[in-house]
Amino acid sequence: MDKEKDNLQWRESSFKAIIPFIVFVLFYFGFSIVIKDFSKVPMTVAFIISSSTALILNHKEKLTKKIELFALGMGNKDIMIMCLIFILAGAFCESAKAVGGVESAVLVAVHYIPSKFLVLGLFLISSLISLSIGTSCGTIAAIVPIAVSLSQNYGINPSYVLGAVVSGAMFGDNMSLISDTKIAASRTQGVEIKDEMLANLKVIAIPAIFCIALYTLPIFATNIAQSETIITFDNYIKIFPYILLLILGIMGVNVLFLLLTGIIINTIIGLFYGLFDIFDAFSYIGQGTTIMSATIVVAMLAGGLLLLVRYNGGINYIINKTSNWIKDKKTCEAGICLLVGLINLFTANNTVAIITSGSIAKELAIKHKVDPIRCASLLDTTSCLVQGLLPYGAQILIALSLASSLSVSSTTIISGMFYPIFMLLGIIFSIIKK
Repeated sequence: MDKEKDNLQWRESSFKAIIPFIVFVLFYFGFSIVIKDFSKVPMTVAFIISSSTALILNHKEKLTKKIELFALGMGNKDIMIMCLIFILAGAFCESAKAVGGVESAVLVAVHYIPSKFLVLGLFLISSLISLSIGTSCGTIAAIVPIAVSLSQNYGINPSYVLGAVVSGAMFGDNMSLISDTKIAASRTQGVEIKDEMLANLKVIAIPAIFCIALYTLPIFATNIAQSETIITFDNYIKIFPYILLLILGIMGVNVLFLLLTGIIINTIIGLFYGLFDIFDAFSYIGQGTTIMSATIVVAMLAGGLLLLVRYNGGINYIINKTSNWIKDKKTCEAGICLLVGLINLFTANNTVAIITSGSIAKELAIKHKVDPIRCASLLDTTSCLVQGLLPYGAQILIALSLASSLSVSSTTIISGMFYPIFMLLGIIFSIIKK
């Protein structure tokens, strides 16, 4: 397949070739703005419309060949590996959830965090859960009800507790080995997930430390009596797969092997404690493999669309137009951040933004000698930053829906999110210091 792709005769730079991108933005973002709801227009439909546009363009080429090119892009090696990781990550998360891994992680975290630092605790707990399960949305759904209860029962500023939860979820998601954004960023740039994670750490470690330090200030302190959270050895057993995944991942063990091992360990734990039988285990794993189906479909459609756009000269057009101000590594890195950030702004989906911009970012990085690991890190961190601050993004909307009893707005939550501001400064500093 790679040889077939290499033998293609790419067309010269053409504005016409990027029309499918414009159609995608106008269709998805336009409809969503008009109806004021980004959940009403499925991302898959937006990609089908824009892909159809790409197939209609270039009348000189036979439709059959254009469809074959589209299929070639869908079956790209990196796209397929990405989809396989998505499938196994979903299976791992569902099997871990079935054995009570998330609940145990919360109990262990709460047990060791002094009640005086509950706001800081919410940030750390959200970070831990998101790091473990690889999804900020799932973490927010699990932790926001706890934050709401604390705010109502003890009069803690809802901006602080909700902002801490969403900020922590962003940090953990940006560092998780099984995060869909990390998988997408590393695969589009052809680098190891572990290397991309370590590159992220260089950018966001100091912002996270600043955020933790801020949450320890007296303004965030609470006078709640320390509760006796009872944890047992069983709780440690149930979070063992998460810890193992992190340790072995940092050591460089293949992520596919890691996820398969995690699924097997979760199954053994569930069977040992009698939480389910072997057929229930199969059911949980099966459900997990389909959780990421929408993301997998989008990844494949995006792969097909991007190859057609590239074949017709669209990628060359974008690179040629940006060459007027992208002159070196610094401006190239800034351009990559701007590119993925704008796409994220219009799509409200950081994974889609990375998949869509990945090819262009890779070409820019090669041209200006930006390390592919660094390029993957910029795609991941920038998209997570933008996504976390979108009032119409999934993270804020989930937090709002679960905190409806507090009568808060998206502005309320964002005003309590200090981590994204530090994160933005971290990204800017990492570019300037080069």
